[in-house]
Amino acid sequence: MNFEIVEKYIRDLDYSIVHQSSETGVFVIENQDDGIRNLIVGIAPPVIIFEQYLFTINNDNMEMFKSLLMKNRDMIHGAFAITEDGSKVIFRYTLQIHNLDFNEFEAALNSLSLMISEYYEQLIEFSKL
Repeated sequence: MNFEIVEKYIRDLDYSIVHQSSETGVFVIENQDDGIRNLIVGIAPPVIIFEQYLFTINNDNMEMFKSLLMKNRDMIHGAFAITEDGSKVIFRYTLQIHNLDFNEFEAALNSLSLMISEYYEQLIEFSKL
C-alpha cells in the first residue's frame, strides 16, 4: 500500500518516474523544472528515504567538508551526506512512512529543490576540486 501511495504523490506533483520497482520499494524520479534528476526515493519501513547524488569527491578538501557541514546547519530539512565508500556527496532526507501525507512528501521535494537553487554555484565549484 505504501508503494501505491508514494507513486500517487509522485504523479500528483508532476514528477517523471524514470524507474520503479515494487519489489525493492524504489523509485527514481525527476523534474527538470526543479533541477532534480535521478532522485532515488526508497521505501524502507518504517521510513522513506530521498537521496540525490550531487557530485563526486575528487580530492579530500577540508574547506569543502566544512562548508557542507555549515550548510547542513542552515537547512531546515534534509542534509548533505557522503556515500558509504566516501566517494560521493548526496542530499539525504528521511521521513517516517506510517503517517506520511502529501504535504510532507511535497515538502521533502521542495527542500531539495530549494537547496539546489540556493547552493548550486558552490556545488559546481566543489565538483571541480
